[in-house]
Amino acid sequence: MGKLFLVPTPIGNLEDMTFRAIKVLKEADLILAEDTRTSGKLLKHFAIESPLQSHHMHNEHKTVDTLVAKLHTGSTLALISDAGTPAISDPGFLLTRACIENGIEVECLPGATAFVPALVNSGLPNDRFVFEGFLPIKKGRQTRLQQLAEETRTMVFYESPHKLLKTLLHFSEYFGVDRPVSISRELTKLYEETIRGTLGEAISHFEKKSPKGEFVIVVAGKK
Repeated sequence: MGKLFLVPTPIGNLEDMTFRAIKVLKEADLILAEDTRTSGKLLKHFAIESPLQSHHMHNEHKTVDTLVAKLHTGSTLALISDAGTPAISDPGFLLTRACIENGIEVECLPGATAFVPALVNSGLPNDRFVFEGFLPIKKGRQTRLQQLAEETRTMVFYESPHKLLKTLLHFSEYFGVDRPVSISRELTKLYEETIRGTLGEAISHFEKKSPKGEFVIVVAGKK
């Protein structure tokens, strides 16, 4: 019986790659990558020559059975996403579940993920929090925001630059303009930045300064 490794990759700074992650990837019979072009650059940087195969949200439903069969033959597979830990707002859950259902060992290595540093450096309570990832774009968005309006724990979201302002406006509508928020962008990269204040202040900031990069939004829970 083979084994599936879930291997975190840097979210920006290549120095965040662990020695163990490099070892596992070098020894894997096959590496499953969200985008082989993106991951190819990472693997080349660390001189990792294991075979690479595409595994993303548009094909993972079709490839799970084939990959499980490969694991049954004794192959070692390593799953990586474009950045961060697989299955956290990225592909990985379906294959992990299938492996567990088939008695195949799964091991997730510790490593980079964007929401942890954003939460810790937010200055907001982090002893209890809820990770929401990306909100629904249309269907179910209003219902989800209505539910979260009563959430007392710190909330963590992911958002793209072109939807950031719209999301902050929705937050102010459901949570109130005075709700504390911390917004981090480009974590671990050259232009890393964190904006802290109220939702109203954050909206004003990004109305004047066009959002660039990938964002993690940390919002205080309801008092």
